[in-house]
Amino acid sequence: MTLSNRFTLARAVFAPIFYLIYNIPVWFDSRILSVISACIMIPLLAVVEVTDYWDGHYARKYNEVSDFGKIFDPFADVILNLTVFLCALSSGYMPFVLFVLIFYREFSQSFLRMAALKKGIAIAARMGGKLKTVFYIISGFFFLTLESYTRFAFPFIPDFVDVIIKAVLRYSTLALFVVCVLLSWGSFIDYIKSFYSIIKKDD
Repeated sequence: MTLSNRFTLARAVFAPIFYLIYNIPVWFDSRILSVISACIMIPLLAVVEVTDYWDGHYARKYNEVSDFGKIFDPFADVILNLTVFLCALSSGYMPFVLFVLIFYREFSQSFLRMAALKKGIAIAARMGGKLKTVFYIISGFFFLTLESYTRFAFPFIPDFVDVIIKAVLRYSTLALFVVCVLLSWGSFIDYIKSFYSIIKKDD
């Protein structure tokens, strides 16, 4: 496996690990584990998200760009981002309808990639898809900031300030989730338009 694909693999492997880090404190109702998870969730996710840059950088540097990499990279992104959104859904931060819309979009996009691959064409990420991914990441960090703040439960912050902070983070996160849905479906329509000539042909 090439170096660039190893960085991509790291994102896919980290997804279930992140899910456990997020949920184990909830399952065991542990204050200590909640604080520990609040300390490490954001830094760990930040490091893993940086691998999205590294895999592209080393693929170009060492001439490792391949059709497999063009498919594997967005797959790893989807697995990781959907895992983060699933955590947001389970904690009540992401409305179910928004998660379903993103879920349907991502698997529809995967079908489009497979259909194109069958025609011998690997669909690489387009600008709209990249922008969508950026907002996926931003909204994920906003959500984790809110959840980490909640898990720390700072005793020295006045109640009214605590309420304001949580409200600002919650509504900002919700607004970003809505933007994610709009960008995801907008980019999917762009993919369909760009590759319509491929998918319209019968086998």
